Amino acid sequence: MQAKKWVILFAATALALVLALAAFNYVTDPFGAFGDPVFQWFSYDETNNPRVAKTSWLEQHHQDYDSYIIGCSSTSSFPTEALNELYDASFYNLIMYDADMLDCEKLTAYLLEHYEVKNIILNVYLDNGMTYDEESNRLTKNLHYLVDPDISALSHYSRYLLADFRYGLAKLQALGEDTLLPQDFDVFDEVTGTYDKRVRDAEPIGSVEEYLTAYPVFADYPQSGPLSLGQTENCMKSVAAIRDMCAAAGVNLTVVAGPVYRDYFDNFDLDAVIAFYDALAQVTPFWDFSCSSVSREMRYFYDATHFRNNVGEMMAARMAGRTDLWIPEDFGAYVTAETAAQHVAQGLEAQALPQAEIEAQAPILMYHNLAEEAAAETDLTAAQFEAQIQALSEAGYTSISFDELMAYVYEGADLPEKPVMITFDDGYSSNYTLAYPILAKYQMKATIFAIGVSLGKDTYKDTGHEMNPHFSGEEAAEMVASGLISVQSHTYDMHQWPPFETGDGPFRETILPLPGESEEDYVAALTADIQKSRQVLEDATGETVDVLAYPSGAYSTLSQWVLEENGIRVTLSTEPGVNTVVRGLPQTLYCMKRFHVDGSVSPADLLGLLTQPTE
Repeated sequence: MQAKKWVILFAATALALVLALAAFNYVTDPFGAFGDPVFQWFSYDETNNPRVAKTSWLEQHHQDYDSYIIGCSSTSSFPTEALNELYDASFYNLIMYDADMLDCEKLTAYLLEHYEVKNIILNVYLDNGMTYDEESNRLTKNLHYLVDPDISALSHYSRYLLADFRYGLAKLQALGEDTLLPQDFDVFDEVTGTYDKRVRDAEPIGSVEEYLTAYPVFADYPQSGPLSLGQTENCMKSVAAIRDMCAAAGVNLTVVAGPVYRDYFDNFDLDAVIAFYDALAQVTPFWDFSCSSVSREMRYFYDATHFRNNVGEMMAARMAGRTDLWIPEDFGAYVTAETAAQHVAQGLEAQALPQAEIEAQAPILMYHNLAEEAAAETDLTAAQFEAQIQALSEAGYTSISFDELMAYVYEGADLPEKPVMITFDDGYSSNYTLAYPILAKYQMKATIFAIGVSLGKDTYKDTGHEMNPHFSGEEAAEMVASGLISVQSHTYDMHQWPPFETGDGPFRETILPLPGESEEDYVAALTADIQKSRQVLEDATGETVDVLAYPSGAYSTLSQWVLEENGIRVTLSTEPGVNTVVRGLPQTLYCMKRFHVDGSVSPADLLGLLTQPTE
C-alpha cells in the first residue's frame, strides 16, 4: 500500500511538473508557436524560428499585406518599401534561416490557399542547390504545422509545450535587457519581416582598411569547399511547382537570384554553378543579380552570402528601371532560357570596378569663429583664414557642398579631382561678416552648422549672459541665396553651456542622453529638437536641412538612427581624418571626420592635412 501511494505521488508530481512546464512554455512562447498571447514580442520569437513565428504573426496580421518575399537568409536585404512602390503593394518579407526550396514551396501553397495574394517574389539562392527537405532542428528550423502538411498539430504543439524551459527563461531575461535598437535576441522587424540591420548599417565602412576592421572575415576569406550542388534538380522541381501554383491562382510571380560575393563561388565547380542558374532559367525567366562587379567589392556585403540593404535597394531600382540611383552597368539582368548561361558565365568573369570609379576622398575642414585680430595663438583671424582659402585655391582644390557629396554617393554624380569641404560650427556672426566675403572672393563653398536657439542672438537664450553674436535668419538667407553657403543643423538646443543655463540641470551639452534618461524619453527629446531645428532653419533660408554636425562630435548608434528617421542624411563628427565615400553606400556619409583648423595651422600645414592617407 505504501508503494502504491509513492507511485501515485510520483506520477502526480511528474504530471504537475509537465503541466507546469507546458504552462510556462505557453506563456513565454519563445518561438511564437502559440501566437505569443502574453508578450506579443514577435521580433524575439522570429529570431529563434522565423518559419514558425512569422506564420503566427500572419495569422494575426495577414490583412495588412497582399504580397510576400520568400527565401533563405540572403532574402533579408530585399527592401519591402522599395518593392511596395514598384509593385503598388504591401509586402511582407518571409526570410527563413537556411530555407530550402521545399520550404518555399510549402509556404507558397499555404499563402495562396489562406490569404489574398497579389505578388510573390521568390529568391532562388545558390545554396538552394545544396540542400533539400532537411529539418536539422525540430525547434528552430521546422515549419509551422499550418504550413507543413507533414506535421500534425499535436506534434507541433507538444514539441513547443515540452521544450527546454531555459528557452522561456532566456526570453524573460531578454525582456529586461531589451532596447529600441536590435540586439542578438531580436534581430527582426516584426512589421515588415525584414532583418533589422540598423546597428550593422551604422558601422564604419568607408575605406577598405576601416571595412576590414569591422569585417575581418574578408581579410583572409575562408574557403568552405568543395561544395556540391547535388540538389539542383529537386530545387527546380519546387520552383516549377511554385510557378504553376501562382499561375493557377492568378498571382504575379517574380523570381530573383540575389547577389553572392565572388569568392564564395570558388567553393563550387563553376560549370555546376552555371548549370544551376541555367536550370532555373529553363523553369522560369528571372532577374539575375548573382554575380557582377558588385560581387567583387566586399564593402557591398556583410559576408559572402549576405549582401547589404543598399544593394537590395539597387536591385529594386534596376527592376523598376529607375535612373535616379547609382547602379553599376553590369548589375542585374532579366534572363531567359536562351540567355541565362551566357549571362552567368560573364558575371563570374566580371572584375571589380576600379576604386577610382566607386570611391572618393572627402576631406572636411572645421572652423568656428573668426576674429579681426588674434587675442590668443589659436584664434583665427580673417587674414589667416583668407591665406588658407587662397592656398586651397592655388593648390587646385575645389570646394563642394554636401548636396554634391550626396549626389556622388546616391546617384553616382562626378566630383572634382581635388574636392574639399569647408564647414563652420555654431553660426557666429563672423561667419557672415568676415568669412562669407572671403569665400565669395574665391568662389569657395561652405556649410555653416547653426544652433537654432542662438540664431540672431548676442545673449545666451535671452538670459542676459553675453556671448559671441550669431548671424540672423535674414543673414543666413542672404548667404544661402548666393549659392555658395548652406546653413545646416548643429541641433536646436542640444549644445548648451551649463554656466549660462538656469535651473539645476542636468543640461544637454551634447546630443547624447542625459544621465538616467530612458531611451523613450531621449528619442522623444532628440526628435523634437531636430524637428524644431529643421523648421527654424528651413523657414529662414528655404533650403532643405538634411545635414547635422554633432555638438562636440559626440554621437551614438541610437542618435544616428533617430536622425536618419527624421530626414538627416549626413552627420559629422570632430574626429580628425580624411573620409572615404563609396557610391551606393550612404553609410559612408555618417559620422564623417573633420580637421579642426585654428590660428596655429599655417596654409602649408593645412595642405599637408588634406594629403595624409586615409585610415
